Amino acid sequence: MSKKLQNLTLSFFSLAVIVLVFGSYVIVAQTVITGDWTAKTNTEKNDKIYLSFERRSEKGGTNQMGQSYEFAELQGLSREQALSSGAVKFSLVREAGTIDCEGNFNNGKGAGTFRFTANPQFVSAMKSRGFDFEKGSSKNEREPENRLFAAATLNLTTAFTDDLLSADFGKLDIDDLFKARIFNITPQFMQEMKATGFSNLGMEDLVKARIFKIDASYVRQISAAGFNNEPFESLVKMRIFKITPEFINEVRSAGFNNLSVEELVKMKIFKIDAEFIRSNPNLSVEDLVKKRIGVWGK
Repeated sequence: MSKKLQNLTLSFFSLAVIVLVFGSYVIVAQTVITGDWTAKTNTEKNDKIYLSFERRSEKGGTNQMGQSYEFAELQGLSREQALSSGAVKFSLVREAGTIDCEGNFNNGKGAGTFRFTANPQFVSAMKSRGFDFEKGSSKNEREPENRLFAAATLNLTTAFTDDLLSADFGKLDIDDLFKARIFNITPQFMQEMKATGFSNLGMEDLVKARIFKIDASYVRQISAAGFNNEPFESLVKMRIFKITPEFINEVRSAGFNNLSVEELVKMKIFKIDAEFIRSNPNLSVEDLVKKRIGVWGK
């Protein structure tokens, strides 16, 4: 083999990371992402800093991801450094990969550039669990690297994935893993909801539960108020319109003992409270609504 051919061969293999999986070789691309970061110290929580990453999208726009991190998560950066002035180099090391940052801080505010390098071992481990982070998209060629970068910023790990897989969540995909990480959906939370009577909630329902703050305690309170056979969507409506056990008891004390969730929602929308009910006795919910909007008797 000629020296030129040897150099070409070495150059080719330097473009890939070869990982041994179940006795066969799988080539895993070495994903690298670059962009800009900005940061601001948290005045209320001394142990945290808000860090935002921005990079160019495939269509010429920008992708931005930001959240608060503990200083302990950022290797090479302390709160003292962030509050002073000067150049910094620090890293966010995750199982999915490492984000290396460099730039400057000035009195609690910082900015600079970052470089993310994916971890091929993470890609391989997740693939063995049924989650292919390398799978592309016809609509977005950079989808694999976007997923890996998100996994790093959100600290999605194989251990967290294993916890979800060990529970009865049903079929999960990569988006479900991200939802679970973002909204703190754990097997424990699912079991708590099951114990209140909701045994068939999927990931989308559990996300709604987190968004609208529907937990086991709220379900028990609503059940104790007489709404123990309501579907999950009814609880979502009750949370959206701030229907509390206190509100239910107030309108009951004014004479409405057998209200449905829909009627309670109407009362909340049109601000029909116990005082308004007492000032307009012997009227149904529909008539109270008409009275409130000024069409009663027309």
